[in-house]
Amino acid sequence: QLQLVESGGGLVQPGGSLRLSCTASGFTLDYYGIGWFRQAPGKEREGVACISSSVGRLYYLDSVKGRFTISRDNAKITVYLQMNSLKPEDTAVYYCARIPRRSVCSPYVHEYDYWGQGTQVTVSS
Repeated sequence: QLQLVESGGGLVQPGGSLRLSCTASGFTLDYYGIGWFRQAPGKEREGVACISSSVGRLYYLDSVKGRFTISRDNAKITVYLQMNSLKPEDTAVYYCARIPRRSVCSPYVHEYDYWGQGTQVTVSS
């Protein structure tokens, strides 16, 4: 059964850090790009970061550039999102998703076919 499971969310103070993990099962992670998205209450889901199946293709939302880093460990079938210098406006449910094409990265929701259940990130003092 194909599955993506996020973990690592929580409550953190402004300026703090969290590392989210997205663990895949039921398919070969090596062949697919993975994106991280977030959705805050009352807002549309937006693409935060993406990493393609091959080295070299990355995407970051402008507001997270320099603070967030996406990486993948295919041996551990996991994609990570390291989030530093967190701000209250980063508060959202964070989702990972699979893009069903090789060597592609995209910030668009409609290009992804499987999604995790989400993990809550709350940045507050």
